[in-house]
Amino acid sequence: MQVDAVVWDFGNVLIRWDPLPAIAAGVGDADARAFLGSYDFGSWNYAQDAGRTWAQALTVLETEAPEWLAAGAAYVDNFPLALLGPVPGTHELVRELAAAGVPQVGLTNWSAELYPHAPATYDVIELFRDVVVSGQERLAKPDPAIYRLVAERAGIPLERLAFIDDSVANVAAAAAAGMQAFQFTGAEQLRRDLVSLGLPL
Repeated sequence: MQVDAVVWDFGNVLIRWDPLPAIAAGVGDADARAFLGSYDFGSWNYAQDAGRTWAQALTVLETEAPEWLAAGAAYVDNFPLALLGPVPGTHELVRELAAAGVPQVGLTNWSAELYPHAPATYDVIELFRDVVVSGQERLAKPDPAIYRLVAERAGIPLERLAFIDDSVANVAAAAAAGMQAFQFTGAEQLRRDLVSLGLPL
């Protein structure tokens, strides 16, 4: 099957992300680690990726676990510290594909309010034809509907899209939707995966 475009996840595929430094900047390293270790940060954060506002998120935290309210607020207030730079090698792949004329699209689980930090910090995002941001769409991976949406926005059938994500669940859902899906483990393996599809790298 011919692949006509590449769809990229952002967090820990293009941009290194770790909430710990942002939280620690507000409450200290020990409390930040305790928060991440004892509270279900992943599920709490995912709700913002799916469209909940951060004001609503902090209200939930204040109700469910008020002892962690300061830690949650610190994550929002210091969010740029959670972005740790480019993932080695992937920005180069984006630039090579762009130079070869291969269309590329972003598909990221990211809150609508915090997403602007990404394009403001990483100019490689300018090379994408479009970016589907889950928080803006109120729809997050691995919901099958978001894969259909990215295909619609790209104007390319699902089966002609290559999808890259570090999450096993997101990759499995993309494959089930019909995409050529690859779990990201490193730029060199990804290069081999994309070359296997006939892409010009």
